[in-house]
Amino acid sequence: MDLGTPNLRFERQGPIAWCTVNNPARRNSLSVAMYLGLGRAIRGVADDPRLEALIITGVDDVFIVGGDMASHDSGSAPLRDEDLPFSPLRRGDVPVVAAVNGHCQASGLWLTVLADVAVVSERARFRLPELRLGVAAPWSSALLPSVIGLARAKELALTSRSFSAAEAHAMGLVARVVPHDELHDAAERTAYELLEAGPQARAAWKRAVHEHLPPVDERSVAASIGTAEAKEGFAAFAERRLPPWSRGVGRVEDRRSDE
Repeated sequence: MDLGTPNLRFERQGPIAWCTVNNPARRNSLSVAMYLGLGRAIRGVADDPRLEALIITGVDDVFIVGGDMASHDSGSAPLRDEDLPFSPLRRGDVPVVAAVNGHCQASGLWLTVLADVAVVSERARFRLPELRLGVAAPWSSALLPSVIGLARAKELALTSRSFSAAEAHAMGLVARVVPHDELHDAAERTAYELLEAGPQARAAWKRAVHEHLPPVDERSVAASIGTAEAKEGFAAFAERRLPPWSRGVGRVEDRRSDE
């Protein structure tokens, strides 16, 4: 399946498709083409009668760390909801497993939350860095309180601290934590477990669950990235300096999470 970018690998293994984020030079951050390609992968599996489920993972020690802002032209039209992977995850019938192999933050975390089951390496670490970059993060404000509770959601989003796979599991953010070397097999086994459910019943159940999740205004996501504050935050990050509003608290952790 052609996903429109060399930074996404698509492989078929029987009825299971694997989509691997392969952009190590940019820490598996997602370019515009990669966002589009992930959405194409989910819809493509749904349209292919030979495929029944999708597993999404990353290369090396990184799952997905968010968008690659260097690839986003400020003068171009914003991505539409239907172009992104989040809409088919919320509204589609295809069983999707997130095999989180390492660092996971920003849009990587939302993909993990919206997947049907997240199988996570014990080495994985999570973070919500958006507010420190000056991005309002409508996904986290809409979805996170309903997933892990208001108090935890506010603490994680407002402090942007990193947290472990064990903590993510304890708070109900991910379903399964496994030894790193067992991640591939555990994710594949989970995908086959999902296929044991009746297809129509499973699809109806998924739709009912997602209908009860708070709605997200995807237009506000694009708008939050285009603000002057967000542009300054991304520029500061690219230049490895603090944005003007920062007091430097957590700076060491910020650097470690990007190493």
